Amino acid sequence: MQVVIIDDDRLIAVSLKTILEATGSVNVSALGSSGEEAIELYREHRPDVLLIDIRMGGMTGLEAGERILSEFNDAKILFLTTFSDDEYIAKALEIGAKGYILKQDFEGIAPALEAVCRGQRVFGDAVMNRIPSIMTGEKAKPGAESFGLSEREGEITELVASGLNNKEIAAKLFLSEGTVRNSISVILEKLNLRDRTQLAVFYFKNLQ
Repeated sequence: MQVVIIDDDRLIAVSLKTILEATGSVNVSALGSSGEEAIELYREHRPDVLLIDIRMGGMTGLEAGERILSEFNDAKILFLTTFSDDEYIAKALEIGAKGYILKQDFEGIAPALEAVCRGQRVFGDAVMNRIPSIMTGEKAKPGAESFGLSEREGEITELVASGLNNKEIAAKLFLSEGTVRNSISVILEKLNLRDRTQLAVFYFKNLQ
């Protein structure tokens, strides 16, 4: 399977190349770092699958994907991103992308490429859960990752909002109290919040 990888973070692109080629079933034809390069490299290599990030300087991955699909309607494009915004998912569906998965689902990238190469559509669990509300026009609230939080930090935020103290959170998540305390400090800093009360309000306003 011939794959072209586009990501504006060179380290991520090179790492993906190494990991995917180690499977033995993927050959990465080229690496690019912009939407413009994606178009040029697709025309040059005509890969089985184009694996492309969404947010990049200049032309976005979605804009590049739309251009490519208008020129090559059989192109198989798999978006790989850290963002599960409804707007991005809706646009990917609209332009005819074969898949949309999150970088956090690292182990699922190679299987997703295989599936897309076979003509299947692939959307990660976090994306699939939002498609019904997107298709019916309902506005789903973003996940914790949209605010720069990890899955574990999202869990801790939810438990803080539920009124649990550090000891109770630690017991529930099988962590030490110190780890919970440090995690909450990191979460507050990421979200620019002062205390647990503000964090609880943030949760109910943005994540509930």
